[in-house]
Amino acid sequence: MANITFKGNPVSTVGELPEAGQPAPDFVLTKTDLTDLSLANLSGQKVILNIFPSIETMVCAESVRRFNQAVHNLDNTTVLCISRDLPFAHQRFVDAEGLDAVVSLCELRSLDFGDRYGVRITDGPLAGLLSRAVVVVDESGRVLYTQQVPEIGQEPDYEPAFEAVRSMGKDTSFEEVCTKMDTGEHARFEDTNDACDDGRAGKI
Repeated sequence: MANITFKGNPVSTVGELPEAGQPAPDFVLTKTDLTDLSLANLSGQKVILNIFPSIETMVCAESVRRFNQAVHNLDNTTVLCISRDLPFAHQRFVDAEGLDAVVSLCELRSLDFGDRYGVRITDGPLAGLLSRAVVVVDESGRVLYTQQVPEIGQEPDYEPAFEAVRSMGKDTSFEEVCTKMDTGEHARFEDTNDACDDGRAGKI
């Protein structure tokens, strides 16, 4: 269970984000054209999961704009923007903004994404929606980087996610990416420690 806040008030999620270095849980979510997409469909690509409560809110909408802009400069990378909004709400936003690079997805037919990724909010006024989080998955399907945003009304810290993606080349090991990252959950200490600051380096 993650302890986060909404407008400064404590709320909880159903669990924790997947552990870095472990296989990313598969899922089936629905696109704006009402077809389904699974993580397995994106095998061989780097994937950024931009998870948020609702596209109808200002901060969530801004995160989608930022990721849509950034993905043009990230090789072999797909950005999935995921919430519980209906596909029609996602499509309205995509059309209004002229977005061309992100894939909008929702929990429509399958409702287990929020539980598998530990992001379903369990209490407070947003209970049942998804918390704000970012997960980066490498080309082999492992979780490379995670970020649970501590305050739902706050934007993600984008740069560590982009840095994780840029650092992952086709022949780069998980440990090498961890070494290269300067900030975020998997940054190394600046001194003699060879482990990630979260203690999970090398656990592939």
